[in-house]
Amino acid sequence: MDAPPPETAPSAPPAQPSRPPQRRPPGPGGTLQRMDKGPILHVVAVGSGKGGVGKSTAAALLACELTRRGLKVGLLDADITGPSVPKLLGASGPLLDKGEGIEPMTSSSGIKLVSSQFLVEDEQTPVIWRGPLVTRLILQFFGGVNWGSLDYLLIDMPPGTSDVPLTVFQTIPLDGMVFVFTPQELAALIVKKAMNMARDLHVPLLGVVDNLSFFRCPHCKESVDLFGKSRAGTVAEEYGVPVLGRLPVEPKVSELGDLGRLSEFESPELRAFGDAFLESIDARKKSELTVL
Repeated sequence: MDAPPPETAPSAPPAQPSRPPQRRPPGPGGTLQRMDKGPILHVVAVGSGKGGVGKSTAAALLACELTRRGLKVGLLDADITGPSVPKLLGASGPLLDKGEGIEPMTSSSGIKLVSSQFLVEDEQTPVIWRGPLVTRLILQFFGGVNWGSLDYLLIDMPPGTSDVPLTVFQTIPLDGMVFVFTPQELAALIVKKAMNMARDLHVPLLGVVDNLSFFRCPHCKESVDLFGKSRAGTVAEEYGVPVLGRLPVEPKVSELGDLGRLSEFESPELRAFGDAFLESIDARKKSELTVL
């Protein structure tokens, strides 16, 4: 009778990171728990529910505008499979862990950044991951990065209302969310899905931004509604939130973004966006104090 085959030793568990996240993700039993903000004063998501409306550009422009005002700003690129922020701000990796957590990259204007783009060989290498890996990386980007003291951490959200936004809404301590869309009715329809999802998950709605709202003729200065009449006011009224900005079609934005120098762009509309955003944050703080 043949002897039984020898038992195979169990494979070793995968190596663990040298340092656990500073702000731990879901707790025992898989129960989702809010992570700790640490020394970050405000965490704000910027999203749309839809791709192609300029959400990442709007998030990067807002980060640049806040930085110009002397605020300490970080930008977490949560669009893992379609990262845009590094290109817009001219930043490159790799990310390093020096023992105190992952060190974010810093743009030329002083914005701290993390992005999946810093983890691949070049900007054309795709990130081909399933949902669980994507959400885990986003939580690592928030909890395992040495952000230091920040006035604002902006999170550039991916499109859709699936795994990633659900995990972000349930685990990252958001102070609110800004919603970006364009004048078309279809864009307004999709952004409402994202707004409904955020509201259902108790994420404060800070306001809406109408991107590519109009084009100003460089010769006669007349404004033209290239994509139709803005629906920002109607959507804002329906949800009881302010219109934070109406950003025009600006060829200079595309030019500077392609060069990685978006921080050089300034305009009256962008300054107004910054003002309205900060006012919305202040209004939320006052409403919380009133409730207390």
